[in-house]
Amino acid sequence: MINGILNIYKEKGYTSHDVVAKLRGITKQKKIGHTGTLDPDAEGVLPVCLGRATKVCGLLTDKDKVYEAVLLLGVSTDTQDISGTVLEKKETSALTEEEVRDCIQNYIGEYNQLPPMYSALKVGGKKLYELAREGIEVERKKRKVFIHDIQVLAIELPRVRVRVHCSKGTYIRTLCHDIGTDLGVGGCMETLLRTNVSCFELRDSLTLKQVEECVQEHTLDQILLPVDKLFQEFRAVHIVRRYETLALNGNPFEKEALEEPGTFVDGESVRVYDTRGRFVGIFEYGIEKQEFRVKKCF
Repeated sequence: MINGILNIYKEKGYTSHDVVAKLRGITKQKKIGHTGTLDPDAEGVLPVCLGRATKVCGLLTDKDKVYEAVLLLGVSTDTQDISGTVLEKKETSALTEEEVRDCIQNYIGEYNQLPPMYSALKVGGKKLYELAREGIEVERKKRKVFIHDIQVLAIELPRVRVRVHCSKGTYIRTLCHDIGTDLGVGGCMETLLRTNVSCFELRDSLTLKQVEECVQEHTLDQILLPVDKLFQEFRAVHIVRRYETLALNGNPFEKEALEEPGTFVDGESVRVYDTRGRFVGIFEYGIEKQEFRVKKCF
């Protein structure tokens, strides 16, 4: 079985599910999962987990993300992006760059966002976009998201290009819609490019065609990223041979089980490796019992 993470460049026209389906065909492996939906018209970074690495799909979904988007002011659509049906058009000639910049900066910080009807969120077991396509609109609750930063990269009204660093669950098209509403002219998202998910960057991403070529050339291992790459912020520790079975089975173990016991603070997470240097999992130190307990075992 192939185990690891691929930094995929999702191209326009593919759903995230399409990417997984195509990779199953390319790698001849069923156990594959993606780490966060990108709309078909969006492009960019989509980490895909294979084999044992699928255990971190949820962890990656929770990570912050960075996007570059073009906001088109003066146009409102039912999907909040340019692919939808135009609901209203308004003149934008009275807007100034200063007004636009000030409005955008107001969104930095915590922000209560109403999920769009055209989204994969479920209500009563049915996805919102399925209901929307049937002409049904249901009540949704606003959710707290966090905008760490918004950089205005260019303004050529009615278009504004921005870079957004945000928390999980943030809809960039809804952000565009809300900015347009606040400016009194409406707005929608024209393009979207995801440039970062955690430690996965756009410059290192590969298309499905490139991955297929690697499989054909038997060089997949050169582009497959190990699971422990996600946890580089944690200290690495190595367990001595006599305690390996404890760690491999996810059981607690004391500091003395480590090659270099050292000093640890309460609640500190570490990357545990066996005597052959293989990644075992993430364990957390508890000062009360002076032992490590498993958080995620691989």
